[in-house]
Amino acid sequence: MAFKISRNSTSKTIYYKLREEIINLYLEPGIIISEKELSEKYSVSRTPVREALVRLAQEGLVNIYPQRGTVVSLIDLSAVEDARFLREHLERAVVKEACKQFLQEYLLKLEMNLKLQKMYMQKQDYKKLFEADEEFHKIIFEGSNKKRVWSSINDASTEFQRIRVLRLVSNNSWDNIYGQHKEIYNAIKNKTSGIAEELMKEHLNMVIFDKNRIKEIYPNYFKD
Repeated sequence: MAFKISRNSTSKTIYYKLREEIINLYLEPGIIISEKELSEKYSVSRTPVREALVRLAQEGLVNIYPQRGTVVSLIDLSAVEDARFLREHLERAVVKEACKQFLQEYLLKLEMNLKLQKMYMQKQDYKKLFEADEEFHKIIFEGSNKKRVWSSINDASTEFQRIRVLRLVSNNSWDNIYGQHKEIYNAIKNKTSGIAEELMKEHLNMVIFDKNRIKEIYPNYFKD
């Protein structure tokens, strides 16, 4: 069944759909993407598909080889570390701001988000859990009046997102992630900035300890 997309921002729509599929591993690292198949799937010409792929290539999510086609890029652990470093330092600063002033509206959003995380854990739905995880961090930025900062780091952390999804897929023991989120929420609620900062640091450093194990499970997903 083909998906109909309006002609306004067609290439942008395709870009976001493909980006989501790559991050969520529906399009696995190393898989070949066919321009022809995508244009048929979305009922569009190859031009907007090509434009979307070029944008993904600029972000490092695909590699375009003339005469050979387009391949979903393998995960680069050095890029993962760069993104983790960026997120850790910015999120530690933002969570400290949240402890100074955070509207009740956003505390309620965090509380509701935690309930959703619990529900997705019970359903073993890693995709929805990942989305709720990202939303949890986004709410902290929004509640601290740093929405534009979140947009910037989100665009720059696709490799970090891919390995975090892999971590959820390879390990169904998600209680640690949920527990850390709950502690961060309590620290914001109680305005204990020092505790909040340390919790955020520990939370975003978890991937450092897990990446070698993940690479052993999915060796074909990573660059040498």
